[in-house]
Amino acid sequence: MKIKDVASKLKISPRAIRFYEEKGLISPTKQDNNQYRTFTEKEVWRLQTIISLREAGMTIEDIKKALAEVDEEDKEQLQYYLEIQRSVIFSQWLELKQIIETTDSMIELLKYNNTLPLDDIFSLAEGSKRLREIRKNWRDKWNFDNRAFTHDERVLNNDNEYKDYEEALKITVQWVAPKVGEIGLDIGIGTGNLAGKFLEKGIRMVGIDQSKEMLKQCQRKYPEMEIKLGNFLAIPYVDGQFDFVVTTFALHHISEEQKRLALDEMRRVLKPHGTICITDLMFENETKKEKYLKNLHEKGKTDVINVIENGYLSLCSQLLQWFDENGYITKHKQINDLLYIVYADPIR
Repeated sequence: MKIKDVASKLKISPRAIRFYEEKGLISPTKQDNNQYRTFTEKEVWRLQTIISLREAGMTIEDIKKALAEVDEEDKEQLQYYLEIQRSVIFSQWLELKQIIETTDSMIELLKYNNTLPLDDIFSLAEGSKRLREIRKNWRDKWNFDNRAFTHDERVLNNDNEYKDYEEALKITVQWVAPKVGEIGLDIGIGTGNLAGKFLEKGIRMVGIDQSKEMLKQCQRKYPEMEIKLGNFLAIPYVDGQFDFVVTTFALHHISEEQKRLALDEMRRVLKPHGTICITDLMFENETKKEKYLKNLHEKGKTDVINVIENGYLSLCSQLLQWFDENGYITKHKQINDLLYIVYADPIR
């Protein structure tokens, strides 16, 4: 096929096809006598793939990487690139959603006050900007991709971060007590240990994690489960999808500001009567935190101190306050010195 024929078939311009050739994404053969390009069916399919990936918002460089995996028939790696792209698009969607909400607030102010003071405009704009920055500022300083291969062994043999692990998972499932037909979301699913316990009870589970290697381990253990690349701050699902959200040993990996955004995200993807259960390392309140850290220093417990200082352990009292302010009734239980379970049910 000649370039005009391909352009007509794919509904793009010959110029666009030449651009992709210049960038090294396609390499059609050229006739010796006149240098006319000739496109095989494989080249046409490749062009169609490029157009689709561009439509999804992928950069030229990312498309290059993705096509390399296609050439090598590495389905797993190609899926990872697409998952990254999906995650980015969801973050952008949430940012756009925030901009729309900010604009709506400005419209409401103007409608009822007949004016829009500069201070109000500045405040709304700053709030929107701050949320965008909070969402973008998270970094994986723990390198969970490397930890994925030994994660299950670590949780069985680590009495610092994962003390009473199995008991905590068991109580989490008991407290959530889902009915058959309900669907749950596990945020920070890791290798799927909690979600697997729900699956055993016939409950459909979906999981997200920011670590591709954790997701690989999870998929090998539970091939029937739907999993996606994602995190607390941009859950890659539209509003109102789940009957309950659970998360275990994960919330302490995001800052206090990010936790509030994460709780809003959980609420966004839940159905109207959806519940939340958080099982994580935390302190009861600030006073208990100071007393506990002082005791650790006196005893020279540097291993436990490192766990605490490397994370962002919540204050249980602050979590309970957020749930109270947002219309939830709660119950909570302390499992050990650092491990708590907080369950929240909306009042509607």
